[in-house]
Amino acid sequence: MEGLYCGKQDCYDVLGVTRDSSKYEISKAYRALAKKHHPDRHRDEKEKAEASEMFKTIANAYEILKDDEARTDYDYMLDHPEEYYRHYYHYYRHRMAPKVDIRIVVAVTITVISAFQYYAAMFRWSSGVRYLAAQPKYRSMAMSYAEENGMLDNLRKIKKRNKEDIKAEEERIIKQVLEENIDIRGGYAKPRVSDVLWIQLLMSPYTIYLYFAWQVKWFWRFTIKKEEYGTEEKLYLIRRYLGISSTQFEALSDAERKEFLDEELWIKENFVAWKDAKEEERKRQLAESARYKSYRRYMKKHGPGRMYFDD
Repeated sequence: MEGLYCGKQDCYDVLGVTRDSSKYEISKAYRALAKKHHPDRHRDEKEKAEASEMFKTIANAYEILKDDEARTDYDYMLDHPEEYYRHYYHYYRHRMAPKVDIRIVVAVTITVISAFQYYAAMFRWSSGVRYLAAQPKYRSMAMSYAEENGMLDNLRKIKKRNKEDIKAEEERIIKQVLEENIDIRGGYAKPRVSDVLWIQLLMSPYTIYLYFAWQVKWFWRFTIKKEEYGTEEKLYLIRRYLGISSTQFEALSDAERKEFLDEELWIKENFVAWKDAKEEERKRQLAESARYKSYRRYMKKHGPGRMYFDD
């Protein structure tokens, strides 16, 4: 069929094989013909041009017959040449389809996402350390730690250094002390390789196993055996009622978590009452706000604003 596959020629005839030939036989025939008709074997320009055209024809036939899907479509065309539009669609669908292995695309995508995750986490961590290094309280703690551990001794021995160099070195030491000793939680926590997507996917079977094992253990201890909740279990229930992630919960202060425990918020009824009280308090504070009162007076007197359009 003109314009499709091998045109008016039969791809099997081009390679000197039959429709029953195996992939190995087709590949063997192609290598022999490609070697015979390679343009570099000819010195005469005319013969070289003819060999080049023949080489392209052989290569095209091989590309069609070595691919299982393309070969199936080609065989169907030989048996049903009248279905021109179907052959046209299948031929160009195969020709225009991406040649890249989808597995490679997925792997590269996951790698890029993982790298971005780690870079973003490292940036947040560095930002958190810089912020703490700028706070007098943490600077003082870091400097005291550095002095106690002799980290400033070398800095003071060199007398010829200018103030800028000394200040820069002090900043580096302060950040180093904070990075090694401070426990930043929540979204600014120190990045871990185990948190990136690649590792999460590789560890997912184990993670799923741990999740179900934990559910079974919880059911056995607290539903069947009616054990008392420990501090960890109480905090888990409170976090679940709050509807926040473990990272967000860890970012809360110790005082806030202690308040939750003192209020016994792991008990559903206590949590609902506490939440309603907090909501009422928020509404009361909003109602008492001077700006909100002014806005209410304005709305009561003038109503909502109107917009006019001139023709």
